[in-house]
Amino acid sequence: MAERKKLLLRLDPAVHDAVARWASDDLRSVNAQIEFLLRRALDDAGRSPREARPMRGPGRPRRPDEGDEGGDGAAEPER
Repeated sequence: MAERKKLLLRLDPAVHDAVARWASDDLRSVNAQIEFLLRRALDDAGRSPREARPMRGPGRPRRPDEGDEGGDGAAEPER
């Protein structure tokens, strides 16, 4: 698997705050939100790279013990 590229990005603080709020609403990190927006812009412009791996969906990844065995990952209520 290829190593992900690192990039230093300077943003206006107000732009960063707006992206951070949007990322929080979408359950993503700021980094993942910026990548999501860049990918969407590339798609819209018809410049999406064919060799790019798909992004993981929003939200926290499942823990290994939260398999697809009928549970929704929620704990049983205490009685």
